Amino acid sequence: EYRHEREPWHPEGGHFASYARFLQKMPIIPALLSLGAVLLLAVPALSLRLGFPDDSGTAPGSPSRIAYDLTTEGFGAGSNGPFFVAVQLPKAGDVEGLAALVKGLEDTPGVASVFPSTPMLPLISSQLGDQTVTVVKVVPETGPQDEATDTLLDTLRNDTLPQVKQATGVAGYVGGTTAITADFTSVMAKALPVFLAVVVGLGFIMLLILFRAPVVSLTAVFTSLLSFAASLGVTVAVFQWGWLNDLLGVTGTGPIFPFLPVMVFAILFGLSMDYQVFLVSRMQEEHARGTENKAAVRRGLAGSGRVVLMAALIMASVFAAFIPTPNNTIKLFGVALASAVLVDAFLIRLVFVPSLMTMLGKVNWWLPGWLDRILPHFEVEGGADEIPVDDDEPEPLDEP
Repeated sequence: EYRHEREPWHPEGGHFASYARFLQKMPIIPALLSLGAVLLLAVPALSLRLGFPDDSGTAPGSPSRIAYDLTTEGFGAGSNGPFFVAVQLPKAGDVEGLAALVKGLEDTPGVASVFPSTPMLPLISSQLGDQTVTVVKVVPETGPQDEATDTLLDTLRNDTLPQVKQATGVAGYVGGTTAITADFTSVMAKALPVFLAVVVGLGFIMLLILFRAPVVSLTAVFTSLLSFAASLGVTVAVFQWGWLNDLLGVTGTGPIFPFLPVMVFAILFGLSMDYQVFLVSRMQEEHARGTENKAAVRRGLAGSGRVVLMAALIMASVFAAFIPTPNNTIKLFGVALASAVLVDAFLIRLVFVPSLMTMLGKVNWWLPGWLDRILPHFEVEGGADEIPVDDDEPEPLDEP
């Protein structure tokens, strides 16, 4: 009977071991090249503008796009997203105060029209009666996703309406869908740094407990931020600047949804820390056996590199499947997540991290004594002391 004998496994054998030896010949070069590529991809992120795109970016011929274009043609782009100013009068039927507020709105740069306008006020004075609350519609000159519209909103809230209130006592509060989305965007933008700090901080603590190596843990969370920046850069280049729009089927440009950075980073951080654990846990095992750092890094990459490669290809394929869809929102998430996974796996985990760890040497595994004493001990795999052994239990028989 013929039996195929498998070649004995060697910790530094295989294609990834050869690749690791290639990286370690001059690790500074692949480290700088990969870091430079990530930073280059991240440059467009400096122009990131958060907001909600309007229907001008939907597919030509769709009902929403036809409605947007017809409204713009007949009444101006601002008619697709007007502001509504809630007016609080200091006394009932204060037509003079309302007239001052309407005049101030009409004189504000960027306002196309106001309803009721100044000529219309005599017609509605009788309707105002003893009311102290009314509403005024303000139509901007620009569309809802235009940056000038956000500027106009700030001008109305910070300049026009406060000046009117100071002069007449009439208070105005700007609302409407466009104002609500702008406020939501502002809240999300302010919360993003806090969110990143919490996630990165907790991730660093968990990795520190797992690896008991501050430098390795810090490298992991810092590089995840690099991957996130590169993903935002690719997203901005495609959906704000219009790069590769024809190839990817993007029908229009505009601001990036304010909740996209939060969701992308949450998903990316989980995946990138998985890849980091795959790689570094194998390196840590070799280092615990007394293997010097360079060989430990090489064997870790040889043993776990293919796992990271296949896991990243699977996830990138899943996210890339969102891109052919006609909906720009789904397409946006597909591009952002697919690029994030590819950058993190192929530029960060498989090139930059092993190159950097090779250069750092013993510093990777440095742990202060005081920190060693307070950190709890945690093992990914159960140790020998966790397996009960019964000396009286007979040895299991080999199966025939």
